[in-house]
Amino acid sequence: MSRPRFLPDNFTLALLATVIIASFLPASGKMAEYVELATTAIVSLLFFLHGAKLSRQAILAGIGHWRLHLCIFIATFVMFPVLGLALRPLLSPLVTTEMYIGVIFLCTLPATVQSAIAFTSIARGNVPAAVCSASASTLLGILVTPILVSLLLNKNAEGGDALHAVGKIAMTLLLPFVIGHLLRPLIGGFLQRRASVIKLVDQGSILFVVYAAFSAAVISGLWKQPPIPSLIGLTVLCCILLAVVLVITTWSARRLGFNKEDEITLVFCGSKKSMVSGIPMANVLFPAASVGAIVLPLMLFHQIQLMVCAALAQRYAQRPQSAEENTKDTAIGA
Repeated sequence: MSRPRFLPDNFTLALLATVIIASFLPASGKMAEYVELATTAIVSLLFFLHGAKLSRQAILAGIGHWRLHLCIFIATFVMFPVLGLALRPLLSPLVTTEMYIGVIFLCTLPATVQSAIAFTSIARGNVPAAVCSASASTLLGILVTPILVSLLLNKNAEGGDALHAVGKIAMTLLLPFVIGHLLRPLIGGFLQRRASVIKLVDQGSILFVVYAAFSAAVISGLWKQPPIPSLIGLTVLCCILLAVVLVITTWSARRLGFNKEDEITLVFCGSKKSMVSGIPMANVLFPAASVGAIVLPLMLFHQIQLMVCAALAQRYAQRPQSAEENTKDTAIGA
């Protein structure tokens, strides 16, 4: 029996189920700690597997793709803030003042790492370039985000523990990637023959991140604090913001002559905003009493971007494999 066309794919259904479970059964207390540990472990495993899968030539090619990286950084730290300011006439009547501040704060944040790379991998994009850009965006955001907040909101930030953040990123993401790459001669061939393993970890890492993030949002009062009309307006505006960014990044990739794999990387790395980085930064940059309302746009945008990009990644993945991809697969396996 064929699958009805109107029915979403299995991964999108799994994401919807994860959001529903987190809404009614959010992880709290000790369980939240266990979920956080499990999320960190599976994300580290994802980077370990990608490090073991990718050849040295593929990694160097990803690092050297400066035009793509520049476009991603411009999308993350220039285009988003400009859109946030440009949408102010539309935003102000629909949301509270603190929510609008939260939207501007959202626009200044770095990209996600794990979901951007996982979606790029699912969509068969340029994973080495995604690893480089997403990781660099997170590190750069530690310095750039407070500066942008100060410029756009006239808000002076207190000093954050940047070294701790850099160290956590290095231990969770970069170190497993390096270890996996060093072990490539021993396990690379096995992983090439078991591509489904990496796909399972890709999708599993997204589900863990969604559950952990949505649990924290629900416990923080995601559905209780704001007025209902403002919450609806904010949800619509987050959808508009994401749609505009996806259209611009896709158009820019094609206009600049990037191939499909690089287009995928620009779309998924250039449209993401990190809640993992954003909430700790908000606690430093804003008074404790207003943090809840300010991070609400980030919480909503984070969930919307995961749901939309999951469906988009599946759509990209369904395209026929090109001759160029076949050549790259041969190089990666070399």
